This record gives sequence, C-alpha cells and structure tokens, in this order.
Amino acid sequence: MLLRTSTALLRTLREDPADAEVPSHRLLVRAGYIRRAAPGGYTWLPLGKLVLDRVTEIVRREMTAIGDQEVHFPALLPAEPYRTSGRWAEYGDDIFTLADRKGAEHLLAPTHEEMATLLVKDLFSSYRDFPVTLFQIQTKFRDEARPRAGLLRGREFLMKDAYSFDLDEAGLQASYDRHRAAYQRVFDRLRLDYTTVRAMSGAMGGSASEEFLAATPVGEDTFVGCTTCDYAANTEAVTTRAPAATDPDARPFSEVHDTPETPTIASLVELANTRRLAGRDDWAATDTLKNVVLTVRRPGAETAELLVVGLPGDREVDLKRIGATLHPAAVAVFDDWDAHPELVRGYLGPQLLGKLGVRYLVDPRVVPGTAWLTGANEPGRHATNVVCGRDFTPDGTIEAAEVRPGDPCPACADGKLTMRRGIEVGHIFQLGRRFTDAFALDVLGAQGKPVRPTMGCYGIGVSRAVAAIAEQHHDERGLVWPAAVAPCDVHLIAAGKGPQLDAALDLGGRLADAGLRVLVDDRVNVSAGVKFTDAELIGIPRAVVVGRRLADGYVELRDRATDERVELPLDGLTERLLEQVRAALYDGV
Repeated sequence: MLLRTSTALLRTLREDPADAEVPSHRLLVRAGYIRRAAPGGYTWLPLGKLVLDRVTEIVRREMTAIGDQEVHFPALLPAEPYRTSGRWAEYGDDIFTLADRKGAEHLLAPTHEEMATLLVKDLFSSYRDFPVTLFQIQTKFRDEARPRAGLLRGREFLMKDAYSFDLDEAGLQASYDRHRAAYQRVFDRLRLDYTTVRAMSGAMGGSASEEFLAATPVGEDTFVGCTTCDYAANTEAVTTRAPAATDPDARPFSEVHDTPETPTIASLVELANTRRLAGRDDWAATDTLKNVVLTVRRPGAETAELLVVGLPGDREVDLKRIGATLHPAAVAVFDDWDAHPELVRGYLGPQLLGKLGVRYLVDPRVVPGTAWLTGANEPGRHATNVVCGRDFTPDGTIEAAEVRPGDPCPACADGKLTMRRGIEVGHIFQLGRRFTDAFALDVLGAQGKPVRPTMGCYGIGVSRAVAAIAEQHHDERGLVWPAAVAPCDVHLIAAGKGPQLDAALDLGGRLADAGLRVLVDDRVNVSAGVKFTDAELIGIPRAVVVGRRLADGYVELRDRATDERVELPLDGLTERLLEQVRAALYDGV
C-alpha cells in the first residue's frame, strides 16, 4: 500500500481543537485521523481508518483463534426482545429509541445479548450442538448525556462483543477463562499497559465480572491495587473488611446532648471534644455516624423511594459505587426536605428510621456492637453511644463510602490499597441464565431431559482502544504508534524538490511492492521542517528522509519512539526495513 500526502485526505492542524479535553482527542484530530461530525460522533479519515482496521484485525484473529464464530446482527432492533429481558426499562435514557412508519418501537443496539440468545434458540436444539460462541464487530449506540473526550465517550462506537453458551457452570468457566486469556493476548499485541480488575456487572447482570483498564491519568475509571498481593478492582467493586461484631448490650446507654450549630461532622467533633460529651475529649470523625438521604427510582416506577445510608463520618458517600450496587435503579441525593419534616436535616440519626418506614443501609464498618455519635432526630441535638444492634437495626449493608489510598486490602492481611485511573477497554461477564431464562432457551440434554444453557459475555471497545493507545503512546510532539497498529510502516519524506522527490516515490513503490505500508510526503510547496513536524505529529514508527546525501546513495532512517537517527545506503534498505518491521510486529507477542 502506498499513500501520497499530496493526494491523500490528510490535513494536519497546528492548533488544538477547542473542545479537546484529553491528549488522544487533541492529537487524533490534529494529526488528521478523525474529524468531529456531531456531538459524540466522529468521521474516520484514511489514516484513522487504517489504525482502526489494524486494531479490529488483531481482535478478530484472537477471537477466531479460540474458536469463536463471527456473525453480524442488525443495529436497528425491535423493542420487544429488550422488553422481555427487562433491559428496555433498565437502560432508560441511555438508549436511542425510535418508531417506524407503522408505529412499532425500535432501538439502536447498545449490545446484543437478546439477539444472540434468540439466534441460538432458533438454530440449536441438542446438547450435541454445544458449546457455542458467537462474536461480532459492529457499531453500537449509547445516548450519552454529555459526550466528551473524543473517542473515549461517544454516542457511536465500534465494539467487539462475544457470547458463549455452555451446558453447565464448568463449561461457562472454561469459556470465561479462554476469553480472559485471549483478551490478554489482544492487549499485549496492542502494546497497552493494562490491569485486569474485579468489576460490577451493571446492566449485563450475572456473577463474575472483570474489566481490562488501560492506565492513564485521564481515565474515567478509578481502580485499586494492593501493595502486597495481586488484588485489583474497580473502586465500584472494592469490598470493605468489616470489624468483628461485639455484644451490643455491653455498651453504655445512649445519651442525648444539646449540640447547637453542628450540622457538619467537623463542627460536631469540635463541640464534642470541647464539651467532653460522654466524658471524652478524643472524639474524631471516625467515631461519628453520618446519615445521607438518597432517592432511588427503579425502572418504570412513577415515584422514587427514600433510602438513608449510614457510614463513618470521616468518609464521603460515593454515588457511583451506590449506583453500581443498586443498578438498574437511578440514585440521586435527596433535596426535598420540606416534604419530609420527619427527617431532621443535619441532625438525622438511625434510631427512628425503622418506625418511619425508611430503608436504612449501612457501611460494612457499622456492625452489631459498634457505638456512634450521631444525630438525635431533633434540631440542634446529637446522641452518644448509639449502638448498632441495640438502638437501631439496619436493613442491610452497602458499599457506599469512598475508597481511599492506604485503605486495607480486602484480600490479604498486610496490604494497603493504591489507586490509579484507567480507560475501560474490555469487560468480561459470567452472565449465567438471565437471558436464557428470559427467552426460555432449552435444549435436549444427554439424559433426554431439557437443559438450559448458561451464558458469558465478552466485550472490547475497539474504537476506544485506538484512543487508549494514543493516550499511552504519545509525547510532546505528537503520536508514537506501536508498530502493530500504526497506519503505515514507513513514512518517506522527500526533503527536496528534484531528485529527492523522484527517489522517494521510487523507493516508496519498491517498499509497497515488498508488502510494506508506506506514506510518502511528496508535497512540493512545503518546507522540510514542516514535513518533519507533520511526521512527528502523525507518529508512524519509522521515517526515511531522502535528502542531501542522496547523491552519495544514502538516506536517513529515524525511529519515532527513540529519536535514533542513522544514515543507511539505499542498497539493501528494503530488506533492512522489512526485517525491522517484522521484528517490531512480533517482538514479545
């Protein structure tokens, strides 16, 4: 393949786009890979499409290598299967919906579990047909409330999704493990620095779930790792180590105290120490019980229910963690205090919530026998020694508190949690029988009785992976593509108008004939300096400069990643470049 800059649909920019928030967005637009077409939608220009295709092909090859079969479902789907599964309501405003001319409702596909299940039900009826795994690489749609960060959060994106169907849990585990290993090979080949973390299943449902997060400071996901063991998890999935329960009746009786002007934890702690409440002057925020009022609206519900969450006062509520646990319900901070005067703002305690019929969930640190300084449900008053299991009984526990660096590891005795940010590029789920139950998918088993298959789901954000690679592989001058995904293998730069241009085009033809992808900068009214700047911005791994030493039979080879420059004879250059490209493509893969 040979591209010529003079005729290619390629325009580089000197200034950053006004709406660019992250390096990948800024550089992919400036270097001529993508152009904004609409909020959350981008046109892939020729260089960008070459990168996207190379990433797609790596994903496809790894999927077919483990026996997955490629299909292609429609993107425009009828509403009824999604109503049957319950996800029409669960997705809510996150999906694009429309009606055809006959009034039938449809949606633009966010994912295809329903379609895959119906297809398998249509085609297979015996245990002899299983296991079955299907995959597709297709455009998906989500109605993002605020599309941003270029390809990282758009309304339209390219995704690989696979669906496994097995007859039992052992088969599901084998399929899950096979895809997990394939994903590791994919991301290794893409040269991504990634971490596999425990995750929540969200709209997919199911049990086991893991994300593959590409580390970058601009990532939307925060994940933790342990300083001692191999524990890693998205903060939404981090579990809190609960203290041992003790005898609630062994605690002193609760006392109510006047605590005026203390609607915040900080003001309460200061006053408690000043007045030596309960004979103490060592009160800290960790001794207080903060009670946060939320609203929870379930899909299709006309009204929201009240939920109070109790957690130690030194912690802030993490609505993202709560939302992940209570999904598909929508969670929001309660603010209609006038409508509920029984809830005393700033002085709310758990003692009366049961009588009021308000659901009360607590942080795992709140266990029977723990005593707290908390609200007394009267303006300007708090209570000491309010004991869990005696003075109040929670309706359950919930992971609601923020996770902080230095928190104890849930998986080992000595480790502490560290925190990083990342981009989700892959997610795998053990779905179980949620969808096969919804569509009554049964097959004849080996014993002559019906068997209901169990499912796994495995997704890779292909277009998002392009952005993740750009986030991790760039410098102050531009993109630095890994060889496996670069749009071209060699960037030829004619640093002159006469013989240099003719020699560059001739060399480009010979390299293309040898099987390399080549971009030749053959512009005649552009200085060599501008060409070098554009080459660094575009980020092709190798640049060959045909310049002043052409008369001596030499060209300059530049390595984009290392800045190494070496002069080489034209004789034998094609073979040398072929060897370098092959070595770079397969090194360590």
